[in-house]
Amino acid sequence: MSTSAPTSAMDSVLVASEPVPEGTHEVRGVDFDKFQGRDITVAELVENLTHTGFQGSAVAEAARIINDMRAYRNPETGAKTTIFLGYTSNLISSGLRDTLRYLVKHNHVSAIVTTAGGVEEDLIKCLAPTYLGSFTTPGAGLRAKGLNRIGNLLVPNNNYCAFEDWVIPILDRMLEEQEAAKRKALETGDEEDELHWTPSRITERLGREINNEDSVLYWAARNNIPVFCPALTDGSLGDMLYFHTFKSSPQRLRVDIVDDVRRINTMAVRAARAGMIILGGGVVKHHIANACLMRNGAEHAVYINTAQEFDGSDAGARPDEAVSWGKIKSDANAVKVYAEATVVFPLIVAASFARAQAPTETSS
Repeated sequence: MSTSAPTSAMDSVLVASEPVPEGTHEVRGVDFDKFQGRDITVAELVENLTHTGFQGSAVAEAARIINDMRAYRNPETGAKTTIFLGYTSNLISSGLRDTLRYLVKHNHVSAIVTTAGGVEEDLIKCLAPTYLGSFTTPGAGLRAKGLNRIGNLLVPNNNYCAFEDWVIPILDRMLEEQEAAKRKALETGDEEDELHWTPSRITERLGREINNEDSVLYWAARNNIPVFCPALTDGSLGDMLYFHTFKSSPQRLRVDIVDDVRRINTMAVRAARAGMIILGGGVVKHHIANACLMRNGAEHAVYINTAQEFDGSDAGARPDEAVSWGKIKSDANAVKVYAEATVVFPLIVAASFARAQAPTETSS
């Protein structure tokens, strides 16, 4: 019997390595021994994830890219990065709303794109609370109790009743203003005197009407940050608009979505530099990316969601797919973090927007 391993096996298993490219980093994680005697800060934790690998490295890269967005200044004009923030409604339903409100309150973003739920759930939470439940609570039992489940969150039907009581009188006033402006335009012969409601004008109005500092929309209205909602009717707000058509008949509120797409696209075209922070997928992701197409792509992009690309979905697509469409520049700083946003986005914000903030600091 031979005492040597087969040469073919040795050659297969022990293939000689080529030199590792210069500048390649060694994998290292968080060395907690360095922080003995004191608490490690979130920013330090995220920085130490840089060479961890997997999604730890992606979280650190997301924070780095956002810090690059914030640091940019146009050398001639001093203009800052125009930062587009997109998020889906479930994130407003969750406690991540508080993180999103922080960004808007302190002028860290230039514009928001969200869904109907991202608008109405923010307002509803000012009227009545959302509760923590369980992912496993049977739907039939909840339905019998008038409780609606969003993952492991519970929203009582009464919350939506309160929303109806609050919003319908506002819709009445908006209709009155629309019709008064129409009459004025007929008298003057000037079409500019007409009032064209758009989703972003409606969200601004609702933010001012709610007058509650817990609200994202309140701070957006106060800081003149437009909140775009191309799918405005896809939620309870759509239900309220539907019911209002019967109440106001034969008059009806008219909403112009074309004016809003012109507004967001113009923001992108005029941006000295564009950055995208997109939590989730679907319409919020595509609407921001498509606006950035108008300027041949964004310079910075951070995606955070759990979707994968095998089905060809927009949500699952990596930034490189957007490069092929001209929505992200080929030399952009971009990363996708495959993680649930309520876990990782507060960490990223702590290592970027919320880090060493001066009281007078603003962006975009």
